[in-house]
Amino acid sequence: MKIFDMEGFPNPARVRIALAEKGATEEVEFVPVDVMAGEHRSQAFIAKNPDATVPFVELDDGTALSQCTAITEYIDGAFEGPSLIGMTPLERAKVHMMNRRAESGLLDAVGAYFHHATPGLGPDLETYQNADWGKKQRENALSTMRYLDGVLADSPYIAGDSFSMADITAFAGLAFADFAKIEIPADLVNLTAWRAKVAARPSCQS
Repeated sequence: MKIFDMEGFPNPARVRIALAEKGATEEVEFVPVDVMAGEHRSQAFIAKNPDATVPFVELDDGTALSQCTAITEYIDGAFEGPSLIGMTPLERAKVHMMNRRAESGLLDAVGAYFHHATPGLGPDLETYQNADWGKKQRENALSTMRYLDGVLADSPYIAGDSFSMADITAFAGLAFADFAKIEIPADLVNLTAWRAKVAARPSCQS
């Protein structure tokens, strides 16, 4: 199993954390992709992953999987260890619901701000920008932080009592927010405490 990614980027980090949680990091091969040089937009790359994104997984039989949620679903089922997607139908539904909220409202919103309202990855890669859209997404990211702070007032983790894929996504989203210079508002004490707790997990230390 090969994982094509760029270490340090937020979505690759999600998959690396999932692998570490399952104790499977040493069981896969990481293939670095030079995103800054545009390798992810090459014909050879797109032939395997039409999304032109990292990460993506190539299985031994040649099957390619992209999109972090799908990859995490596969990792969760392919390797032993505590489930990251829930054990019961209700748990799985809650994890997917909260994962999507963290993904669209935080991680993707920060990404839109970074790519549209800042220099982003530079003019060679940022071929289209809409600053107004980016600024609006910054507002959405802050709103989602406030929402998650409220969730964490009554729950130890984003989707309930157990660490899950939703926590991984939110954690990566906040790391991206740091990079994009979007600070967690000082009054969001529950989110800040949760982040410190998750950062102490061995899987999240790098």
